[in-house]
Amino acid sequence: MGITNHAKNFAPPSTDVDGKRNVIGLSLDELTAALGAHGLEKFRAKQVWSWIYFHGLTDFSKMNNLAKPARDKLADHFVIARPTVTQDQKSDDGTRKWLLKMTDGQEVECVHIPETDRGALCVSSQVGCTLTCRFCHTGTQRLVRNLEASEILMQVMLARDALNEWPSTKETRLLSNIVMMGMGEPLFNYENVAKALRIVMHGEGIAISKRRITLSTSGVVPMIKRCGDELDVNLAVSLHAVTDELRDKIVPINRMYPIKDLLQACRDYPGASNTRRITFEYVMLKGVNDSPVDAKQLVRLLRGIPAKINLIPFNAWPGAPFECSDRATIEKFGAIINDAGYAIPVRTPRGRDIMAACGQLKSSSVRISAAERAAIDKIIAEKEQAQGLNR
Repeated sequence: MGITNHAKNFAPPSTDVDGKRNVIGLSLDELTAALGAHGLEKFRAKQVWSWIYFHGLTDFSKMNNLAKPARDKLADHFVIARPTVTQDQKSDDGTRKWLLKMTDGQEVECVHIPETDRGALCVSSQVGCTLTCRFCHTGTQRLVRNLEASEILMQVMLARDALNEWPSTKETRLLSNIVMMGMGEPLFNYENVAKALRIVMHGEGIAISKRRITLSTSGVVPMIKRCGDELDVNLAVSLHAVTDELRDKIVPINRMYPIKDLLQACRDYPGASNTRRITFEYVMLKGVNDSPVDAKQLVRLLRGIPAKINLIPFNAWPGAPFECSDRATIEKFGAIINDAGYAIPVRTPRGRDIMAACGQLKSSSVRISAAERAAIDKIIAEKEQAQGLNR
């Protein structure tokens, strides 16, 4: 299925509430037009924009630089929505995961990963996932639909609510970075992701710099250059294998966009440089992709690309077909890459105890039955057939 048809077939529903238009997700021009349709002056849009995205207000009545008739009119026709929190879990290591219900009842997860004086929010772009990466539990679920720009934004805004991080100028931010690494493939929902990120980056609103935003893709090659040209955010690539034969199996989108094409797109990525390196994510799978030979081939493949390699210990989920490489193997693999001159951080698993680590989102905490395993295999086969990936 082509990217355009995908966007059409999995389009999100309206996020309006009780007949009132949700203003979250509207660009400033769209907000101006929407307010103007109800007789509100153009300058009101900038005032409302600031209250929503800079101050984090959800109540028009508290916008005290607007006259009461304007506030009443806003409340009559518009709403500042947030998703419903179905579950709020906190890990022993401080990682926090929210299961969020959207207006149509569909649910997604987002995860805040704190550091001492900062933190990253892992944001979802789809309900379920387009892809079928074998090590990722989200990939075992059917793709239900794309998320609308407002639903992507509302994850960020709800996290800021929970962390008490309004207004946007707050000096110490626990939510300092955005990573589009949650449920879904962002580049298969590019229009909504791009619209949301433009609002996140807007200097008079949420104001998170593009240098602090990373978009992760499994390799939707035709969209990579456009992402760089239009958004200029940091790029992360889920590589996970050094041969097409293996990557075809564990990251099946490789059958559409093989490693050679993917790495050329990375070489051509706008803005990539030694100071803005592309991150290559590589999950460590015991006996699958973790040999010294794999490490040396990875070095050869990435030659000439400003890169860092992020080694990810595999995070298990119920019914997972892989095991994590042992620590000694990971260290040996990393040493080979480090000796070749590449930065080689090993990602410390965060939030494993609440199933919030990489590849675990929307997971069950119980062991699956044989029937459930068969159902998962059926879903994967159906998804691959729809993508034209079956051989």
